[in-house]
Amino acid sequence: MKKFFAIIAMVAACSFAATSSVMAQEDEAVTEQVEAAVDSVAEDTTAVEEAVEEAAPIVEEENEGVFKNLKTKFIEGGAGFMSLVAIALVLGLAFCIERVVYLTLAQINTRKFMKELADLVAKGKIADAIEKCKNTRGPVAQVSRKAMECLDSNDRNDIGTIERTINMEAEVQGTYLEENCSWITLFIAMAPSLGFLGTVIGMVMAFDDIQRAGDISPTVVAGGMKVALITTIFGIIVALVLQVFYNYILSKIEGLTSNMEEAAQELLVMCVKSDKCKK
Repeated sequence: MKKFFAIIAMVAACSFAATSSVMAQEDEAVTEQVEAAVDSVAEDTTAVEEAVEEAAPIVEEENEGVFKNLKTKFIEGGAGFMSLVAIALVLGLAFCIERVVYLTLAQINTRKFMKELADLVAKGKIADAIEKCKNTRGPVAQVSRKAMECLDSNDRNDIGTIERTINMEAEVQGTYLEENCSWITLFIAMAPSLGFLGTVIGMVMAFDDIQRAGDISPTVVAGGMKVALITTIFGIIVALVLQVFYNYILSKIEGLTSNMEEAAQELLVMCVKSDKCKK
């Protein structure tokens, strides 16, 4: 029996040694694979960084080239008319930004506001409704405030007077919404007009050069024609930029006007249902 147990112990020891050897070899293989993968990722990262570093100067050079070309063409167009076109662009953008900011601040959640206002009117809290309108920005709140003030009075609380007041205040608020838009349209028309004027002057310069040289060679005509085309291009670009802003402003004005019309209808219904309104 002792020999039998000794043989079993020797077999177990050999099996454990073989298993440990196999596991060690497997661990070494896995370690080598992980190290190879890490090295591959590091090489790829290095290659990407090198590609980015190589591409960055090219992108910077392209950007510098675009701005440099624009600056060069602007100078070649002549300081006089190109400066006027630039002034039209700056002033037109200033009015556009002012309108966009004003109209953005004038926008509110009309449905939520009218629902809260209707709840106050239904409870007979007209003073609270007026205060809510005063503390809310936008044309809808201003039209509602006028209607609530009429409803709260003793001599203007009939439905006819309230309706006329709402319509008058809506027209006033509509005028406020369209304020300064005429200046934007002026600069939209002025920019290409200045460009065309520069074109005419460039053509006159070209004919003067032809007259002085006594020759109609392309070299003589090129200078004046170049000035003519550059001023026209920049004038049209300015007009297109301002036109995009102007159309966006018109869309916002139409949205606010639509909100005012819906609010006016709800105000009339609201006032008719109120006990303070004279039918």
